[in-house]
Amino acid sequence: MQVEFCGEWFDVDPEEPFVVGREGDLAIDDNPYLHRRFLAITRSSDLWWLENVGTLIPATVADAQGNVQAWIAPGARLPLVFARTTVLFTAGPTTYELLIVGEEPAYEPVAQEVEQGDTTIGPVVLTDSQRALVVAFAEPVLLGRGSTTAIPSSTQAAARLGWTITRLNRKLDNVCDKLSRQGVRGLRGGPRKLAVNRRARLVEHAVTSRLVTAADLPLLDEQAALAAAAAGGDAEE
Repeated sequence: MQVEFCGEWFDVDPEEPFVVGREGDLAIDDNPYLHRRFLAITRSSDLWWLENVGTLIPATVADAQGNVQAWIAPGARLPLVFARTTVLFTAGPTTYELLIVGEEPAYEPVAQEVEQGDTTIGPVVLTDSQRALVVAFAEPVLLGRGSTTAIPSSTQAAARLGWTITRLNRKLDNVCDKLSRQGVRGLRGGPRKLAVNRRARLVEHAVTSRLVTAADLPLLDEQAALAAAAAGGDAEE
């Protein structure tokens, strides 16, 4: 088992826990929002496990194709059964991405066609403007896969798209509600939940599930051009 972070590879000893955090086998950085001991990779019952040993921060885990995704809350653990597993998590303003690679995966994904019945809930369908909203927040991650990035603020994302902050917040609410209805956790706000947590969770889900990819980046300039054209038309009137 190996872990890759920012181009650096680490071997995992099956006899000892491999700890990720501000301190440990993979000491990420001195981010005060990150736990000293956040994630631990262990070997038990003939399986590799990823455990969240922190107390506050969740982690998003997905297979290489984005077909399987899980949210590991503090105190929870998950078996590492795929050949390549992507892990995204956010501490304060910074989002981190790790890659966990196993030599002998417990399971191999099998692609097969499945007919969708009339009552099946299909994948989330976003409008171009909704997709552009997600891309605006995910742009740094999409451009810097495998590294550390900072998620834009709502003001920065609105400026990137040429939107008002009111329009952006309305669309952000709509996208989060749509994904929440599909079972995506961590997107509904509430008392004591910072807005950055919702944005971070949205980015983690969208990137690991391939809801948005680098191929969607041109949407940002397209939406900005549409907004500029609309503003120009209003000015002429």
